[in-house]
Amino acid sequence: MKLSARNVLKGKVKEAKPGVVNTEVTIELPGGLEIVSIITKASAENLALAPGKDVYAVIKASHVMLAVD
Repeated sequence: MKLSARNVLKGKVKEAKPGVVNTEVTIELPGGLEIVSIITKASAENLALAPGKDVYAVIKASHVMLAVD
């Protein structure tokens, strides 16, 4: 598989919390950092996401917003 996205982070599913429409997936990256993604429930089921499964977080964004107090 080839992607145009430059940010690909490999990790393991730590938790997948299904809701009515979406599933919140927590991915543990090497070193213990975590990233959370919200995907459709159907996508989570199609990918058979479960704790311990290897996954890739693919990030492609043209804007990153920062804020401070």
